[in-house]
Amino acid sequence: MVAADNLQKTPQEATFNLLAYLKERQKICEAALDKAIPIIYPEKIYESMRYSLLAGGKRLRPILCLATCEMMGGTIEMAMPAACAVEMIHTMSLIHDDLPAMDNDDYRRGKLTNHKIYGDAVAILAGDGLLAYAFEMVATQTPDSVPKDRVLQVVARLGRALGAAGLVGGQVVDLDSEGKLDISLETLTFIHNHKTAALLEACVVCGGIIAGASPEDVQRLTRYSQNIGLAFQIVDDILDITATTEQLGKSAGKDLTAKKVTYPSLWGIEESRTKAQQLIEAACAELKPFGKPAQPLEAIAHFITSRNN
Repeated sequence: MVAADNLQKTPQEATFNLLAYLKERQKICEAALDKAIPIIYPEKIYESMRYSLLAGGKRLRPILCLATCEMMGGTIEMAMPAACAVEMIHTMSLIHDDLPAMDNDDYRRGKLTNHKIYGDAVAILAGDGLLAYAFEMVATQTPDSVPKDRVLQVVARLGRALGAAGLVGGQVVDLDSEGKLDISLETLTFIHNHKTAALLEACVVCGGIIAGASPEDVQRLTRYSQNIGLAFQIVDDILDITATTEQLGKSAGKDLTAKKVTYPSLWGIEESRTKAQQLIEAACAELKPFGKPAQPLEAIAHFITSRNN
């Protein structure tokens, strides 16, 4: 979470208290996630799933899902199963990303990574368990007030965002690119449009679909989320260079160690910051037709470039 003085720099500060909003929604999301996965037999797998799912974090993804649904006239209750699902999918990706076969990281959110506590095999299975339950939760827990065709659309979008056309595809190209210094801007953008932005897009668009967003609105939400997703990654690349391990809650300098091409390595830090800000401005322009109900999404967009972890 960024400090309050950073939040005061955003245009929304005078009319919208983002810090209070994030704290309130984070608390709601934490309670829903805690309730979603009780510990039953075999206890080890549920403990491992809960260890990473409840390890903290800003909960931006589920909050984006809830905020979009509300902006489009829906309710928190309607979107909460999908919001929990996107956080479960995100957590799965973190567990698997930290494994020795991937990024081989020891810390996540300031705690030992899942495989460091439970071993590689259980960590893989915990990620698989979270992924499977994410889809089950959307299918079985979304209220009956949401038409079934919308639920089906959400399931399809989450599957696409996660699979070879989304996160998995981006991760494969990312792994293939490690240690190569001739990676183009186009390849780098492909990686992050799929590895990072695809799930953020699903969070936003699924929230809109649940509330009955029109095809035109879905297009606006898609452009908004793609822009904030790429900006999010650019800021992540910058923080990997400028922030400490303590600030990040995970190993700093990983990109340099892995010899990864990043936006700062191509553009430099200052130009990267400028590009991220331009993406945020373009994202917020997509929200203008929604008026005041779009304040949370607009404020979250600005939050992305002002965060320090």
